[in-house]
Amino acid sequence: MADANEGKALEVEIDGARYLRIPLRTRVIMPGDQLPEVVREYANDAVEDGDTLFITEKIVAIMQGRSYMMSEIQPRPLARFLSRYVTKTAYGIGLGIPETMEFALREVGTPRILFASAVAAVTKLFGRRGDFYRIAGDKARAIDGPTPNTIPPYNDAVVLGPERPREVAAEMKRLVGCDVAVVDINDIGGNILGSTLDKAAERTLVRILRDNPLGQGHQSTPLGIIRRAA
Repeated sequence: MADANEGKALEVEIDGARYLRIPLRTRVIMPGDQLPEVVREYANDAVEDGDTLFITEKIVAIMQGRSYMMSEIQPRPLARFLSRYVTKTAYGIGLGIPETMEFALREVGTPRILFASAVAAVTKLFGRRGDFYRIAGDKARAIDGPTPNTIPPYNDAVVLGPERPREVAAEMKRLVGCDVAVVDINDIGGNILGSTLDKAAERTLVRILRDNPLGQGHQSTPLGIIRRAA
């Protein structure tokens, strides 16, 4: 069995049940790689009956050709303006730079981003946070900007959310024979973008993964297995 990533626990208890979160280390995934081949290489021999394979949305998006080097992106003036008002955190820049905001405008549409920005500007005055992403939706939330601790070349790239994550999960389930989830997990929380699980199981999975056992940096573990502990 693989070890937990540094600073993360291999086992977690949720509602009295114990679960293992087993990270699967891979080579650096690049555009042009194929997800079925990666899953066959690194997960097929590792999963057991009853497991759930979880796959980070970032590697799915990369293999779908949805990563862009910063030098390729030309943000419009509106993206530069709006990005100035995004709250930046220690966990990532989100849409706080023109390049990521540019893709939010492209992916979600200018009217929705402007509406989300206007609502968030008002509700922040009353101490309420998070309305921008609640309105802008998962496509905006899933956009990842460059961070220095990310594995090159993605430390200088913007990666969008994956397309058709539910269909991706279903395809991978047919390949590995267990439930599969495409997840957007970071150090402040997470979402299930698509899975073969029911809604209750998805909610449990978010709780199991809430401390981000795959990590945010150079771990090179974009796949993992959830397994009930004996």
